[in-house]
Amino acid sequence: MIFLVSFQQTIAQSEQQKELEKKRQEILKEIEQINVLFYSNKKQTQSVLQQVQELDIKIKARQKLIDITNQQANLLNRDIRRNEQKIKDLTYELSLLKSDYADMIRKAYKSKSDQSRLMFLLSSDNFLQAYKRLQYMKQYANYRKTQGVEIEYKTVELNKANEDLAKQVIAKEVLIKENLEAQATLLIEKKDQEGLVKNLRQKERSFANEIKKKQQEVDRIDKQIQKLIRDAIAASNKGSGNTGSAKFSLTPEAKILADNFVSNKGNLPWPIEKGLLVVGFGKQPHPYVKNVFINSNGVRIATEEGAKARAIFEGEVLEIQVISGANKTVLIQHGNYISVYSNLGKVYVKKGEKVKVYQEIGEIFTNKSTNETVLKFSIFQDSDPQNPADWIYRM
Repeated sequence: MIFLVSFQQTIAQSEQQKELEKKRQEILKEIEQINVLFYSNKKQTQSVLQQVQELDIKIKARQKLIDITNQQANLLNRDIRRNEQKIKDLTYELSLLKSDYADMIRKAYKSKSDQSRLMFLLSSDNFLQAYKRLQYMKQYANYRKTQGVEIEYKTVELNKANEDLAKQVIAKEVLIKENLEAQATLLIEKKDQEGLVKNLRQKERSFANEIKKKQQEVDRIDKQIQKLIRDAIAASNKGSGNTGSAKFSLTPEAKILADNFVSNKGNLPWPIEKGLLVVGFGKQPHPYVKNVFINSNGVRIATEEGAKARAIFEGEVLEIQVISGANKTVLIQHGNYISVYSNLGKVYVKKGEKVKVYQEIGEIFTNKSTNETVLKFSIFQDSDPQNPADWIYRM
C-alpha cells in the first residue's frame, strides 16, 4: 500500500513537471517573440508611453518565467529528497540481502558434498520424513536462487535511482542558473521602467491627453463596428419580418453553427499564428497614468510585419468595410456570433464567401511611422461585445 501511494505520487509529480516544462517553453517562446517584435519597433522613434508599455509586457513575461522555474526547482527538490531516501533504503535492503545470502553460501559450503545430502536423506526414520527432507532441500535451493535474483534486481534499482538523482541534480542546477539570469535581466528591465515612469510622471498631463485622444478614436471605431453589426442584423432579419429585433433570426442551419461555436468556447484558435496580447478587453485603469481609463470592445494583438489574419471558426463573410483609423475590417458570421478582424492592409475574401477555420482572410497592416503591426480583434454575440480571452485558447 505504501509502495502504491509512493508510485502514484511519483507519477503525479512527473506529470506536473512535464506540464510546468511545457509552460516554461511557451513562455520562452513568448519572450523570444517579444524581443523580436519590440526590437523591430526600436528602429523607429518611440514615445515614453510606448516604451513603458513594452517594458511592462517584457517584465510580466519574465516574472512568469521566474515563477515557473521556481515551481520546477521546488518540485525537483522534492524528487531529489525522495530519491535520496530511496537510495538510503535500497542500500540498507541490499546490505541485508547480501549478508543473508553470504550466510546461506557458508552453510551450503559446509554441507556441499553430494554424500552429505545423500546421507541426510538416507538417515530419515521413514519414507515420509525422507520426502519432507527432499522437499526442504529443493525449497532451500529455490530460496537461494530467489535471493540471488532479488540482489540483482535491487542492485539495478539502486543504480537507476543513483542515475535519476544525478540527472535531477543537473536539471536543478540548470534551472537555478536560468532563474538567476532571468532575475538579473528582470532587475535591469525594472530599473529602466522606473526611469521611464519617472519621466512619464513629470509629463503626466500631456500623456493623459494623448491617451484620452487615442481612446476617443478607439470608441469611434468600436461604435462604427457595432453599427455595421446592427445594420447587418436588420438586413438579415428582413426576410423573417423581424426587422425590429436587435438579434439575428437564425435558420436551423445557423442555429447549429452557433451551437458549435459556443461548444468550442475557450478552445478557439488565435486569429493569427504568432502574436502578443498588448491590450485586453473592457474598461481598465491605465497602469501608469492616474485617473485615466482605457476601454475596448476587443483586444489588440501585436505581430510581425506581413502576418496574416485567419478565421477562428467556420462561417460566412458578413461585411467588409474600410474604417478610418482601422483600415480594412472583415466581419465573419458564425450563427448569431460575429468575429471581427480590423486593421487589415489586404483582404483575401469577399462578402458572402464561406470560410473555414484557419483560412487566411487578410494581411495585417504595418504602420510605417511606428513600425507596429497590430490586429484589432473582437467577438460579438449579436451586437453585444464578448471578451475574446474567454473564447480563444490561452489568450
